[in-house]
Amino acid sequence: MGEEGPFRRLVTYMRPHRPTIRLAAFCSVFNKFWDLAPPLLIGLAVDVVVQREDSFLASLGLIDPWHQLVLLSVLTFLIWGLESLFEFFYGVLWRNLAQTVQHQMRLDTFTHVQGQSMSWFDERQKGDILAILNDDINQLERFLDKGANDLLQVTTTVIVVGAVFLAISWQVAVFAVLPIPVIVWGSFRYQRNLEPRYAEVRAAAGKMNALLENDLSGMATVQSFTAEEHELARVEGLSQTYREANQAAIRLSAAFTPLIRMAILVGFTATLLLGGWLTLDGAMAVGAYSVLVFMTQRLLWPLTRLGETFDLYQRAMASSTRILDVLSSPNELHQGEHVSAKEALTTADVTFDNVSFSYTDREMLFDGLDLTLKGGSTTGVVGSTGAGKTTLMRMLLRFAEPTGGCVSWDGVPLNQWNLHNLRSSMALVDQHITLFPTTILENIRYGRLDATDEEVKSASTIAEATTFVEALPNGWATLVGEGGHRLSGGQRQRLAIARAVLKDAPLLLLDEATSAVDNETEAALQRSIHTISRHRTTVIIAHRLSTVRHADRILVFENGHVVEDGAHETLLELNGIYARLWAVQTGTLLADG
Repeated sequence: MGEEGPFRRLVTYMRPHRPTIRLAAFCSVFNKFWDLAPPLLIGLAVDVVVQREDSFLASLGLIDPWHQLVLLSVLTFLIWGLESLFEFFYGVLWRNLAQTVQHQMRLDTFTHVQGQSMSWFDERQKGDILAILNDDINQLERFLDKGANDLLQVTTTVIVVGAVFLAISWQVAVFAVLPIPVIVWGSFRYQRNLEPRYAEVRAAAGKMNALLENDLSGMATVQSFTAEEHELARVEGLSQTYREANQAAIRLSAAFTPLIRMAILVGFTATLLLGGWLTLDGAMAVGAYSVLVFMTQRLLWPLTRLGETFDLYQRAMASSTRILDVLSSPNELHQGEHVSAKEALTTADVTFDNVSFSYTDREMLFDGLDLTLKGGSTTGVVGSTGAGKTTLMRMLLRFAEPTGGCVSWDGVPLNQWNLHNLRSSMALVDQHITLFPTTILENIRYGRLDATDEEVKSASTIAEATTFVEALPNGWATLVGEGGHRLSGGQRQRLAIARAVLKDAPLLLLDEATSAVDNETEAALQRSIHTISRHRTTVIIAHRLSTVRHADRILVFENGHVVEDGAHETLLELNGIYARLWAVQTGTLLADG
């Protein structure tokens, strides 16, 4: 795939649209065919008024000059009508094709992106992916909308006009088409030189999008650190890089048309002089000479648009390469066929068997981890930052893959599960709550998209979210804003828990679900967690030990190892890490001092 050119890759991708492409191409060719007919009619009209009864049409049996002109008038209406009809058809076909392809390509790309592992996203900037899904696909749409038709019509013009020239005078034809090889050769040379420049343009656009997306989503941080000038300087730097990349491409493409114009001048002058000499010498009819003069302009002048067309083409190919590179990137997350009913998983154990794991270019986090999470029980996981708590949860969701060993659920390795079945059997409440810019009702319904309004409100009651929701001016129809910024941290947490309640999965994963709330809200969230943890396997990651105090079992992680294991009271009696953390958080240590 790497050695295949972007155009061939694009053609391969567009194979399902070949019938539409053929029909659109047919209409483009015949539109140009009829568009080239008027110069012939002009030549015939000149021939009629000059030669009269000796004209070309008279030789076909229509002797009266007036009747000849009437025939030419009828043909003019017919030809212009056909030209307009085919122009309408190719316009509709190419534009609809452009819309269809960009729509399908955006969906295909987004679907492929959604199927990638979290490590794939870790290696890429979100803004660059957004640039591919928007700007790059739009570049391709613009080429299909206009550039493909221009290329076809220029080719048709060269073939048809060349045939007419050969039929009238091969001597004039030779001089008229003399610039064409120079123009074609120059076009391909420019194409090769433009290709790397537009690749640089698209890469620069991706980097700039990434920075803008990051700055907009982190505007609170930017303003709180009064770093506006710093961010402006960074945006200015990337924008300048983007501008300079475009300027380099523009300088090259802008020189294209003037050079072609000079080549056209040679061909047109040759036709004018040689054709005129043959006509004055009596070797060519006046009408034929008129046809050649008009046809030379129709042949050569459209070639000046090759610069613009190749510009569109190269932009589209640079964008297509970025899009198709994403589509062809291998899906690193392989899955099996195993499917389990949710009811059977409520009491199923989760097992980590000799698991090792390390993030790219970092030290080993887990090395031979052996651990069993008892089905139907609540397990708390605590420890210092970087001890491996969140990574443990990421492995369960297959957001991270072990580099060794095996993670199993109900005795089946996770990589043998059907991924949709596996993740639909888990409910996650993350420390970074993701809310969508829609209503509160719809954000909770995200837990189960087919849930009724009553089921959504019932889940909200269990999460103790109903009171604050119904106190809002618009109640359940309240728009939460992008990322839920119109709600407090505690309110967002309650909606996330309500969403997990609605999903009703046999494995509940809570990652710092009470980390950013006050004591009163934490107490409410703890009651909700205690309620929803019943009759399912629950894993709670927490810095606040009060959140896991009532767990059936608490695991204390340190440097990727379980250093303490037991219930709350048991761990206090050990007087180890957990006991010290508890003393600090409850003030016991300070009181004793």
